[in-house]
Amino acid sequence: MGLRIREDYRNISGPEKSAILLMSLGEDQAGKLFALLDDEEIKEISQVMAGLGTVSSNIVERLFVEFAESVSSTGSLVGSMDSTQRLLAKILGEDRVNDVMEEIRGPAGRTMWDKLANVNEQVLTNYLKNEYPQTVAVILGKIAQSHAAKVLAILPENFAMEVVMRMLRIEAVNKDIEKDVERVLRTEFMSNLARTNRRDSHETMADIFSNLDRATEDRFLTALEERNKDASERIRALMFTFEDLKNVDPAGIQTLMRVADKDKMTMALKGASDELKDLFFSNMSERAAKLLREDMEATGAVRLKDVEDAQTALVQSAKELQDKGEIIIGGGSGDDQLIF
Repeated sequence: MGLRIREDYRNISGPEKSAILLMSLGEDQAGKLFALLDDEEIKEISQVMAGLGTVSSNIVERLFVEFAESVSSTGSLVGSMDSTQRLLAKILGEDRVNDVMEEIRGPAGRTMWDKLANVNEQVLTNYLKNEYPQTVAVILGKIAQSHAAKVLAILPENFAMEVVMRMLRIEAVNKDIEKDVERVLRTEFMSNLARTNRRDSHETMADIFSNLDRATEDRFLTALEERNKDASERIRALMFTFEDLKNVDPAGIQTLMRVADKDKMTMALKGASDELKDLFFSNMSERAAKLLREDMEATGAVRLKDVEDAQTALVQSAKELQDKGEIIIGGGSGDDQLIF
């Protein structure tokens, strides 16, 4: 093979040209290119390499000239989202490829409806059940029918029928309305969904500090304030405290009470503001509220640390429910609600 290559450049095959080019690049550069090839391509080129023999510098130079001319004139070298994803898939794990592609696609590159197709139906349902039936009808009409069916099946029955009736009557959706729905999904739903995957370090520290006992939390924040006041203030602003539960809607408070340990809830509310106590009492039956008040009185004087520990436990339960999409923490102006 080596003799034939030395005599007639025109008869060199594609795999032979690839083998010569890779060997000319040196081990480091060739290794990077080999990492992008599949097993069959590596086997074929390796076999050709082993039989190359001596290749003259004239042949190598001519091959480089042809390669340079081919690259500079070809119309087939087209960069696209798909070609980039295929290339990355050969050198990165699937999770990393998805993260990178999600970042570079941005909001315009891939539609919101494509993104919703990858959201677990239970998570999507937990969000949609708090929206207007007409909004849900628009969304279910835009996503894949199989995915819409899964969501519809686990929505509360009466609410689901409201959605069905609107889907039956729905006509062509105004483009401005559709854009409004996409905007809210992107800013309100997708951004919250992404928080657990790509979180600011200050948010992470705020969560960690929220789980410390009050004395330790104060000690850390005071020490941090001396070293980095900006970071300390940012973490304080991000920290979710027991009193922040007053921003949870009534349905969320009821969900929290169903999962919370009754003794811890009793202890936690002993140290709560009147506003927060009233919020909890107003979301239970008269009898249940009366029993809770009696339990709070019956416990008598309690240690501050026990109250703080109980409040921390209740906060942790609330955050776990938020991560599952079962409650929403935070007050909101309602500006992003959609009304048709």
